[in-house]
Amino acid sequence: MFAAIWMLSIRLRTFLRRYMPTNILIAAIFTRRGLKWGMPAMLIAVVYLLTAVFCAGLVAEGGAGWVNLLVLLFLWNALKFVAVGPASLVCLIRVRLREAQIRRLTSVPVMSDGIDLQRATRSHSRVMH
Repeated sequence: MFAAIWMLSIRLRTFLRRYMPTNILIAAIFTRRGLKWGMPAMLIAVVYLLTAVFCAGLVAEGGAGWVNLLVLLFLWNALKFVAVGPASLVCLIRVRLREAQIRRLTSVPVMSDGIDLQRATRSHSRVMH
């Protein structure tokens, strides 16, 4: 019984991550090219919060009770986008530090290191004239 519930939860999570729009957007944000969009994506949370307030107002005025499920969904999505901003910023800083370290380690010293290039170019220009 436990194994069946476990497998069902895995399949449900896979389905939600693959086909739900907010999860697709969050997955795109956590790619290398998308990390810079984490902080601006937090503005989407404002839209979700306003929509949740609107739906809660509908329920308070005598609307259908199932709209409360939409309120919970909108609040959950807003929470996800509020969390994605700082998390993507931390990931972006970590990736940029790692890339800088790789650039430092892979830089190849050239023979002109330590030679005054201005002096070398001046002497070269005298020879050419």
